Amino acid sequence: MEREAAAEIGVFGGSGFYSLLENPVQRAVNTPYGQTSERFAIGEIAGRRVAFMPRHGAGHRFPAHRVNYRANVWAMWHLGVTRILGPCAAGSLQPEVKPGDFVFCDQFVDRTSGRQDTYYDGPVSVHVSSADPYCPELRELGIAESRALGIPTHERGTVVVIQGPRFSTRAESRWFSSLGWEVINMTQYPEAILARELEMCYVNVSLITDWDVGLEGMPEVRPVTVEEVIRVFNDNNERLKELIYRLVPRIRAERRCPCATALSGAVIG
Repeated sequence: MEREAAAEIGVFGGSGFYSLLENPVQRAVNTPYGQTSERFAIGEIAGRRVAFMPRHGAGHRFPAHRVNYRANVWAMWHLGVTRILGPCAAGSLQPEVKPGDFVFCDQFVDRTSGRQDTYYDGPVSVHVSSADPYCPELRELGIAESRALGIPTHERGTVVVIQGPRFSTRAESRWFSSLGWEVINMTQYPEAILARELEMCYVNVSLITDWDVGLEGMPEVRPVTVEEVIRVFNDNNERLKELIYRLVPRIRAERRCPCATALSGAVIG
């Protein structure tokens, strides 16, 4: 199926982030992998064509373990997108990473199970590199614009991706924290690596909403609740939108990052 030229930049909305563009055109995309979470909203930001979709669908009807990541990412590719911005709600595993902070993750650890996480099920085998799973160019731009807005920003971090829909136990959270990982989330895998398989750039912006189940030495911190996550995310939605509106026009049309050639040397057969 041929690609279109409907958009060049894609944005996935996370928990509580269900709209972005003004007066967009609504567009459904049929995929070989089933239905997407929602129709796409396509419009412009500073003259750049942008496709937006909440990864959980309208009203958060798809929990993280039921999101059709393959369909969502493939649909972005089909629309002509080459760069994906993937903001998400996330918990903190370290005291210095506070609710309201933005973390531009540079690594992930996959703790999910049973998710459809590749486009290459045979007969062609593809072993795409995930050593550095997030686009270095987009991360650099995003960090600069976030700091320019005065947002408390962490330039790197490892996100551990859990299966969900439940939150972590105290023992799990202590384990993740003791390993030095900064962020915990349910959606970064396989979304980021699917984009890499289609040679699209992908950047994560983790909006910290809570301190997971609480951290050692911080007994006053209570276990995370859905209400708290949504409240903090809603409080910071405008900052996130402002960041995206500043970032989009600064993305160069030309790609010089390794994402654009991710399949080079990765195909067997």
